[in-house]
Amino acid sequence: MSLNPYLLFLLGLATILLGAELLLRGASRLAALLGIRPILIGLTVVSIGTSTPELAVGITAVSEGRGSLAVGNIAGTNIVNILLILGLSAMIRPLPTRLLSIKLDVPVMIASALALIVMAADGILSRLEGTWMLLAALAYTLALVRLSKAEAAGAQREFAHEFGRSAMHAGSGYARGAWHLALLLLGMVLTVLGAEWLVAGAVDLARKLGVTDAFIGLTIVAVGTSAPELVTTLLATWKDDRDVAIGNLIGSSIYNILVILGLTIMAAPSGIDMSRDILLIDLPLAALVAAVCLPVFKSDRQVSRTEGTFFVLAYCLYVASLVWLRT
Repeated sequence: MSLNPYLLFLLGLATILLGAELLLRGASRLAALLGIRPILIGLTVVSIGTSTPELAVGITAVSEGRGSLAVGNIAGTNIVNILLILGLSAMIRPLPTRLLSIKLDVPVMIASALALIVMAADGILSRLEGTWMLLAALAYTLALVRLSKAEAAGAQREFAHEFGRSAMHAGSGYARGAWHLALLLLGMVLTVLGAEWLVAGAVDLARKLGVTDAFIGLTIVAVGTSAPELVTTLLATWKDDRDVAIGNLIGSSIYNILVILGLTIMAAPSGIDMSRDILLIDLPLAALVAAVCLPVFKSDRQVSRTEGTFFVLAYCLYVASLVWLRT
């Protein structure tokens, strides 16, 4: 007998909370032991790990012939990442931004969103375009790792100050590194499992309301599959690991398009057909949200509480417009 959708939703949320705590702890300590900045872990390992629910939803959706849900979920998730999660995080504590994020990460996020609009303009996302997305993800990751190495000396000083030199020296042993890696991997598994339960409960409830697949993807499923990012980012901000917080969100927004959607397209034998509403409304809006990050990140080199509040209010207006116009 299946669980009550409300109970399944709450069980998923609790599992995500536990997983996010383990993921954050493992990622931060592993970065310290390796002598690299936490934002690199946040932009790569953590962001891909917390984006796996989107991949599971996308592949399931295209296997059932619901491509609009898969693309809508990516657009909706990226809007949630920036407006809601980044906004809430900045409301807790102003988020300082790094020069590398302004020069590389945010421009790549904007370029990815714009490229998706161009590729989808003919009404279909083909396997060839999915291949180009995956190659772009590989190029971005290699550039990110290479540029981050230039900050290695500063990272060593930062971690020596934050964790103490004894922790840095203790990191030379394999056992300590393996333990933190195990925590990170276990955290990923729990967040993915929790997100699956949360989304299953949320979708069951949403279907009882009789709303469309695209609407579910943009709202209920987008927020549900963003739950790992939400919990991980808010915990990171609360614990003042703000490099992980920003890196997780920007990295997730990039990899959601280049990796998650790229793999989802590859899983669709004849590509993904685009719905008109997503093509004309949601994808441009997701690109606009990404573009807004550039001036916000440049202003005073931080995302202030005021800017965070504006982001959250903008997200509330977006959801209200979806409910009013598309249900």
